[in-house]
Amino acid sequence: MTQSSNRIFDELARLATDAAGAAQGVRREVETVVRSQFERLVKDMDVATREEVEVLREMVLAARAENERLEARLKALEEKLAQSGKAKPSAT
Repeated sequence: MTQSSNRIFDELARLATDAAGAAQGVRREVETVVRSQFERLVKDMDVATREEVEVLREMVLAARAENERLEARLKALEEKLAQSGKAKPSAT
C-alpha cells in the first residue's frame, strides 16, 4: 500500500508541477497581450516620449534664457534713450 500511495503522491506532485508550469505560461501570455494592447493605446493617443519631452524642456529653457537676455537689453536701451532724451530737448 505504501508503494501505491507513493505513486499517487508522485502523480499528484507531477500534476501540480505541470499545472504550475501551465499557469506561468498563461500568465506570460496575458502579460504579453496586455502590454501590447497598452502600447497600442498609448501610440493611438499620440503621447510624447520621454526623449521628446526632454528636447522640448531644453528648448523652453533656452528660449526663456534668450527672453531674459533680450528683456535686459531692451531695458538698457530704453534707459539709454531716456537719458539721451533728457540731455537734448526735442525740436518738436
